[in-house]
Amino acid sequence: MAAAAAPGALGTLRAGPARLAAACCARLGPGWRLPGSLRGARVAPAMWARGWAPAAGGSAPRRGYSSDVKAEDELRVRYLEEENRGIVVLGINRAYAKNSFSKNLVKMLSKAVDALKSDKKVRTIIVRSEVPGIFCAGADLKERVKMNPSEVGPFVSKIRAVINEIGGTQRLPRAIGVSLAKELIFSARVLDGQEAKAVGLISHVLEQNPEGDAAYRKALDLAREFLPQGPVAVRVAKLAINQGMEVDLVTGLAIEEACYAQTIPTKDRLEGLLAFKEKRPPRYKGE
Repeated sequence: MAAAAAPGALGTLRAGPARLAAACCARLGPGWRLPGSLRGARVAPAMWARGWAPAAGGSAPRRGYSSDVKAEDELRVRYLEEENRGIVVLGINRAYAKNSFSKNLVKMLSKAVDALKSDKKVRTIIVRSEVPGIFCAGADLKERVKMNPSEVGPFVSKIRAVINEIGGTQRLPRAIGVSLAKELIFSARVLDGQEAKAVGLISHVLEQNPEGDAAYRKALDLAREFLPQGPVAVRVAKLAINQGMEVDLVTGLAIEEACYAQTIPTKDRLEGLLAFKEKRPPRYKGE
């Protein structure tokens, strides 16, 4: 069974035959600021798309899963072409360590994201596992135990910063509510895919296909739905959602108005109106 996770989930949940892994679709683009008095901290350059579409047990080439995997192969960056142009797949490939975050993997992720967020041709990214049956086991504790205490804090901060660059994780209580979050955290309970979906932790639960990449295929389907939409409109919509969740409704509505105002002088807005008038698909350029 494969699953697609909602914003707020990260890591691997597994119980019996169900294996839940997390991956994400994220919009890339320059950071946005709110105008005037609403302006706050800089918004992360990459923003969450509607939901995560995890790739549990992807269709990675079969190879010897051992500790001899080259460091440069632990993260594979693939630019899709043709009808999928604009989608980039980041494939995590540390099978021998259950795709846990090592210093090297975090460094590679950070470098990849920095490159992607400045590439205007990139519209959506999918983070997937290339290891069957798992997405990410969290931090590499075997490596962690060898670290000096002074290294641990900066390393954890680096992991958090990298995750935030691809839309970040909402705190569990924000995703599923305070009471249920406490229950799960205090009990260290493991959920299967159906249970995770029932509590709102994930968006989709899928039957695995023979190729073992059902969740990745779902992620790709979602990414294809995002591609035709206007980049400017998506950016400010995500900004309005993310900022609005942190404030009261009145302030949230003001943020929404401020975000919409940013679309008014854009060429994309005029193109959308013209395309509607001419009854044709719009050709957005993110301008």
